[in-house]
Amino acid sequence: MTNAVTGHSGRPWWHDAVVYQVYLRSFADSNGDGLGDLAGVRSRLPYLASLGVDALWLNPFYLSPQKDHGYDVADYYEVDPLFGTLEDFDALLADAHAHGLRIICDVVPNHSSSEHEWFKRALADPMSDERSRYIFRPPAADGGPPNNWRSVFSGPAWTLDEASGEYYLHLFDASQPDFNWRHSEVHAEWERILRFWLDRGVDGFRIDVAHGLYKDAELRDNPEAGRLVPGAPAYESINAKHNWDQPETIEVFRRWRQITDSYAGDRMMVGEVFLFDLGRVASYAGADRLHQAFNFMVMATPFEAAALRDVIEKALGAFTVDGAGPTWVLSNHDLVRHVTRYGGGDAGLRRAKAATGTLLALPGSPYLYQGEELGLEQADVPPEARQDPIWVRSGGTIEGRDGCRTPIPWTDEPPGYGFTTSATPWLPVEDTAKAGSVAAEEADPASTLAFYRRAIGIRREARPSLGDEVEWLATPAGTLGFTRSAADGTTYTCLLNTTTRAVPVRLPGEATVVLSSELSVPEGARALPGTDNFAIAVPGETCLWLRSVDPDRFVRDAAQHD
Repeated sequence: MTNAVTGHSGRPWWHDAVVYQVYLRSFADSNGDGLGDLAGVRSRLPYLASLGVDALWLNPFYLSPQKDHGYDVADYYEVDPLFGTLEDFDALLADAHAHGLRIICDVVPNHSSSEHEWFKRALADPMSDERSRYIFRPPAADGGPPNNWRSVFSGPAWTLDEASGEYYLHLFDASQPDFNWRHSEVHAEWERILRFWLDRGVDGFRIDVAHGLYKDAELRDNPEAGRLVPGAPAYESINAKHNWDQPETIEVFRRWRQITDSYAGDRMMVGEVFLFDLGRVASYAGADRLHQAFNFMVMATPFEAAALRDVIEKALGAFTVDGAGPTWVLSNHDLVRHVTRYGGGDAGLRRAKAATGTLLALPGSPYLYQGEELGLEQADVPPEARQDPIWVRSGGTIEGRDGCRTPIPWTDEPPGYGFTTSATPWLPVEDTAKAGSVAAEEADPASTLAFYRRAIGIRREARPSLGDEVEWLATPAGTLGFTRSAADGTTYTCLLNTTTRAVPVRLPGEATVVLSSELSVPEGARALPGTDNFAIAVPGETCLWLRSVDPDRFVRDAAQHD
């Protein structure tokens, strides 16, 4: 199969693509079993195309016992019957391409399911070659686990195989044994897996736990448990020294890059590199390795102008080296939704829209999570309905991720809200979500959905001629501003005010507002002449985009004022 979707302006399509994450279980249910599926996504492609995004990232749909909702893969070559068939996938891919949408598949190379044939043979025969494709070790001198490593999902990262007396490593759930990437057959099998899906025509891969493939060769104890990050799950070993980020891992991606580059259509890879050192994250992406790596530092940054400018500047500096592009992430299936992180309610939504508007104005690729275009908040899932293994392994002491994974409300009609005809969707949909249903927001030109469509549309129209250079403006405290220039002489300016009061920002020339995250400043408004310069009042917690037809009149070092 061939890839039929074209890029723009000679740059690879992924360079500045807006990518929409489809959490398959919760997007659209086509058969009434309460679970989203591939046919459901296919039925909603017109909605996604109308949103203006360039690509869809699909969470895992492979054959799986679903202990971790598909991130425990039993067969990487088969579609789980819960989600459809290979023919359903092919039909979705073809229709997506016909709508101008690319498909990025989520692959899970750090670990398999304990139901994978390799692992079943490894347990059955300790002398088998399959055993050495995972990480089994004798107990420590005290009879306990071989080292002090902790599972991301709480508790020890080792489980005892009672038949052999050895422990096996799982940095996540016990049903997710880690591969031993020091075994040549693991490399060979993963190259076969990538080629299988590339041959079917997929446009790229999101690499789960991209920083975790290799472990310390001596399996040494970690010196510390790591640190918690606001908005992220309570990962106990997120920055643990010896089980993440080993130097051999990048060599895997150098080989994978050779494979993706051998296919037509600018196939790409983006890595989930869940580290909080931008330099280390950026080292995974470049001309001979991953095309992109997720930048989670934006997610971990408070809604405060100086802090946001600092992390944006660092990301632009780190990720534009050696052919890589920056990425911008505020929410996904593992994170508390950013409307909630920003305070929830009307205030949280206002801040979320302003932050999103700012990131969409930047070069690079924003990754959007389904439902954020509706302004959805983190759902309050009752304990009896929770299914996340983090919740289960922690004995209910850690809330887990179910609250960001509840189904999309397509209509305001309970109990299925248009997601399903079933009375029992796999996770409950809160009644409060009906106000943010797709149907309700499509009828409201002032809705969050309308804002996303306008923002993505303007970006899409402007980007063929926009360069990647960002020039920062001197703006008052509590605000940030930057400009990007287009080849046709037009300048686009983004202004963000993170304070709660309106702040006037001086501009040395005329400019027109083309996007406002809050309609108190109408689109079409102009910066007006003042005593010595043009100025515009940016409302509290608002992002504005302005377009200037005479960019030479902008003075980049305008005096800062209060």
